[in-house]
Amino acid sequence: MLGRILKDLFASEGPLRLGQTAFEAGVDAYKAGELAAAAEHFAGTLRAEPEHVQAHNYAGGIDLRTGRYREALEHFECARMLDPQRAEYHFGAAVAHRELGATEAARECSETALALDPGLAPAHGFLASLNFPGPYYLEVISMLHSLLRPRTYLEIGVETGQSIALAGRETRAIGIDPEPKITKRLAPGTSIRATTSDEYFAAHDVRAEFGGLPIDLAFIDGMHQFEFALRDFINIEKHCTSQSTILIHDCYPLSRHTAERERRTEFWSGDIWRLVLILRKYRPDLSVKVIGTAPTGLGVVRRLDPGSSVLQQNYEAIVGEYLAVDYSVLDADKAGLLALYPNDWEKVKAILQ
Repeated sequence: MLGRILKDLFASEGPLRLGQTAFEAGVDAYKAGELAAAAEHFAGTLRAEPEHVQAHNYAGGIDLRTGRYREALEHFECARMLDPQRAEYHFGAAVAHRELGATEAARECSETALALDPGLAPAHGFLASLNFPGPYYLEVISMLHSLLRPRTYLEIGVETGQSIALAGRETRAIGIDPEPKITKRLAPGTSIRATTSDEYFAAHDVRAEFGGLPIDLAFIDGMHQFEFALRDFINIEKHCTSQSTILIHDCYPLSRHTAERERRTEFWSGDIWRLVLILRKYRPDLSVKVIGTAPTGLGVVRRLDPGSSVLQQNYEAIVGEYLAVDYSVLDADKAGLLALYPNDWEKVKAILQ
């Protein structure tokens, strides 16, 4: 991750001033992987021109890569003062602060960077990791498989297969995706259906596909717009039991920019957060928790009722109602409204009893 961060920090630079020769030599050495030589050139640049902001940026990046975090922070702080409008410099300071154990300072710098450049993708992922420490969502899903040992597993939105590959050999798993690009090795009992989820549920006898068994565990990670996820939930619950579990990705958005219905940033969770509000309002009988795991939370829904028709009967009205709900509704109590739950495995196990 650090290598990608450094690449983005140095992706674009403004016009050079003094120390031209030393700076260019430093850039060439850096690109060649000769960090010690590059550091010497940038130090020479800064001796000639202490306010050379790009040299501070590169020098800070080298210090990050070589574990000199305090020196890195000094360079990025200089860069931030010299050019406070460059998001990359604030982000560099954020990385250095994190490595020095200053989490709140790292968060503040990340938020400043994103305020200046909402499209700075590495800063989104970095901030998510600060907000949600502990196991990444794929690790949480893997632990859930190990704990629950589901006989059957349905996944919507398999993409490359990184999450459906977590299903055990004893689990009969079906993945649904209109354009799957599987790159992972899948268990023998796993099959992929190249279709949309709506088409799949309309054309298949799900219980028959699972050998007469209900869906024990499901994961919704398809379209990033809540009405699609709501339909998926409705269709999945019909084939569950009261002991089944439905997981939902992207339930806890990082920011308004990354929670829009239309994708405008590389890091994007869409408006799946609306589904959590819907389930909590219209289905108070359900147990709805959102585990605080990076990057954007993992919803865990239990106490399912396959006989419930509330959501299906009121689908159109619910969609219309929640399309009108603005993101600002979360400002009052985001964690409370979205049922945020600790990313602590012992506590997670407690909600699966």
